[in-house]
Amino acid sequence: MNTDRHDDGTHAFAVRLMQHLVVPTFVLDAERRVIIWNHACERLTGVKAEEVLGTRNHWCAFYDNPRYCLADVLALGQPDELATLYAAHTEPSECGRGLRAENWCVMPRIGERLYLTIDTGPIFDDQGKLIAVVETLRDMTEQKQAQIALQNLAARDALTGIANRRSFDSALHLEWARAQRESQPVSLILADVDYFKRYNDNYGHPQGDDCLRQVAGAIAAAVYRPADLAARYGGEEFAIIMPNTNAAGALAVAERVGERIRTLCLPHAHSEVADHVTVSVGVATQLPVKGKDASSLIGDADTALYAAKRGGRNRFVAACGEADAPALPA
Repeated sequence: MNTDRHDDGTHAFAVRLMQHLVVPTFVLDAERRVIIWNHACERLTGVKAEEVLGTRNHWCAFYDNPRYCLADVLALGQPDELATLYAAHTEPSECGRGLRAENWCVMPRIGERLYLTIDTGPIFDDQGKLIAVVETLRDMTEQKQAQIALQNLAARDALTGIANRRSFDSALHLEWARAQRESQPVSLILADVDYFKRYNDNYGHPQGDDCLRQVAGAIAAAVYRPADLAARYGGEEFAIIMPNTNAAGALAVAERVGERIRTLCLPHAHSEVADHVTVSVGVATQLPVKGKDASSLIGDADTALYAAKRGGRNRFVAACGEADAPALPA
């Protein structure tokens, strides 16, 4: 019996089998050149096998710029690259000798952005030498989008679309802990719509809801930095968390909030401070120290807010005498 011919036939059958797998799959040799690019991989990426076979250009099916794919990381023995390359990944020991990761891929050829779950595993010869790496792909875009939608529902206020109280509490806890570690100040703004009950009673609840939506949008628009968070604190009250922000920076944001609310020009004939919707604002800044938690910052901002209300509304007041602004222009 000719064992070489038998081995060749077995190898050819295995290649044909892999070519027709329904799971998108490609295989690299030990030098990271593509030796198999199956039909399912062609359908997923829009890249034909003849374009990548014998090359190291498999990255171009998934990304705009050259970078390692998961199979490259495994072939090169560079698991330290995982954290910088992938949104989520396992440690090598969790998958034996293989690797698993998840990532958004731009898919240049088909013009879509897909979220792929990726598995890769090594193939060794009888002497334990690496001869190939197999990578399989699963399109999890719909599941990921559904997950993001659910997370947004949980994190966003249903009426206004900005962060909800749950998100606020979580973010403030995290930022307070970070500020303690890094010895950086944290600032907080609390803003309350002036005479909102009168607005609701006289214009109706649908109009009141629209007022809150517009006020929320204006407050969010006053926040320029990605690290800052605008949230609906409750009812007609809103909050802005500002990490690594001193009192002067927080007061500048408070002024912007007032300006943005004024530019809405929402009529409020039943207010005692202006003929349009206004807000009262409390501002607090603390450098977190051991023994204090974020509730002390909330308490300072709340005290400042009520001082603004007692002072005539339509103004901002800073805690601890940092600033006490006159009434905002009507």
